Amino acid sequence: MIAFSAHVNGQNKVKQLKDSISPEAKIVSTSFGPNSITRTIKQDRKGNIWFATWEGIIRYHDKSFTNITSDVSLSRFFSVLEDHKGNFWFGSIGSGVYYYDGISFRNFTTKEGLASNSVTYIYEDKAGNIWFGTDGGASRYDGTSFRNFTTKDGLAHNDVNAIIEDRTGTFWFGTRGDASFYDGKTFTTVTHNNGMTFKNVRSIIEDKKGNIWFGGNDGLWSFDGAFFRSFTSKFVGYIYEDKKGNIWTSSESAITNGWALSRYDAKSFFNHTATVTEVKTAPDGMFFGILEAKDGSIWFGTLNGVYRYDGNSFNNFKEIKD
Repeated sequence: MIAFSAHVNGQNKVKQLKDSISPEAKIVSTSFGPNSITRTIKQDRKGNIWFATWEGIIRYHDKSFTNITSDVSLSRFFSVLEDHKGNFWFGSIGSGVYYYDGISFRNFTTKEGLASNSVTYIYEDKAGNIWFGTDGGASRYDGTSFRNFTTKDGLAHNDVNAIIEDRTGTFWFGTRGDASFYDGKTFTTVTHNNGMTFKNVRSIIEDKKGNIWFGGNDGLWSFDGAFFRSFTSKFVGYIYEDKKGNIWTSSESAITNGWALSRYDAKSFFNHTATVTEVKTAPDGMFFGILEAKDGSIWFGTLNGVYRYDGNSFNNFKEIKD
């Protein structure tokens, strides 16, 4: 079930961007990984792995970790994206967005039209627009200017955690309030069983079959276009689909009082069951972003750095380097 709201999106005033190229950073590499909260992990087209951490944007290449932003910003970073042109976007808390072309940086803030300088999520749509989830609404950048979407336009809440565009061209937004979708004109509040809304949705993905997955205060849910299905009521902070169609989550553990990295087996979905394995638990911590690298290893962020799981063992890049 999907409940429709009557709010129609209005055009927000945009500002033209100013030239704000920053000098190239002084690059320093180390064999040690990050030692702080690591929120997002992405792999670029060249195979490098990028981490958005509270100590900067860190790139992993040839067994070395390089802090790309150490000489550019001391802000905490929450998000990273490689766009279709091979350029990078870094979302910070307090300093807006940094654009990096591999040589120099450009900083976009509210002065250029960004909805807020606290950016926790970045997404590129099919048209090449870059979307930013901020605590002041969603911002869409078309390469020239920003257009912002807020509760005044029908967005459920201004603190935006997740944005995706599905295969039909519909946009889905996870916020600190309710989840909603946007058809290009109208925002719609999403409801599931008995007309209940999704609260504090932290992660949304579309899987290979076109199902939409929601993770947040209400646990893990999937939507096949007609029906909603619940997998767990435990809080889910992040969702990821691997190459085999397995669904990985970082969530509250069903076994301990802490956090868990869990894998839902793709084969079990066929029979409308859910075989789930808690691959790793953290009684005293949390897990954040998840990535399956091109070599099949699973990377995930924690409160004090990153782990890599090769299917048998875990490497935290602190005591043993490979």
